Amino acid sequence: YQTFLRECPSGRISKQQFEAIYVKFFPDADPKAYARHVFRSFDSNSDGMLDFKEYIMALHLTSSGRTIQKLEWAFNLYDVDHNGSITKKEIQEIVESIFNMISKEDQKNLPDDENTPEKRADKIWDSFGKKENDKLTEEQFIQGVMDNKNILRLVQFGQPQKVQER
Repeated sequence: YQTFLRECPSGRISKQQFEAIYVKFFPDADPKAYARHVFRSFDSNSDGMLDFKEYIMALHLTSSGRTIQKLEWAFNLYDVDHNGSITKKEIQEIVESIFNMISKEDQKNLPDDENTPEKRADKIWDSFGKKENDKLTEEQFIQGVMDNKNILRLVQFGQPQKVQER
């Protein structure tokens, strides 16, 4: 908590500060859009700031949370409009923000059927067996990932081998 207060004397992290943290971790990419989505998913009271409790819960969840908790968070990340369901358009938006964090060179190392945001979003959507204008509930999302581990790889920041070696 003392370290948190040294970095954030107000006791809260703004969206801009959060984005700056991501920029430090991905200096050769543009992680701002993804950082905004992650921030939104952790801002549980929607006040535009992360307090210490929200911050610690986010750290715990992403580093040591149970699989089901991580999937609930992933659903929240993909549910951009917070209406309780995910559309193909929302998947496309998140996937595009993830691709902004992968260099063009590293994108070339991705499989042909997922080397663009559109292809990857299509592959994710098709993995759930949904039609173009369908919606995906949290239960369907979690069950789909639990039943098909390939979906888990697709919805995460799936790093090509070259990125993993860095």
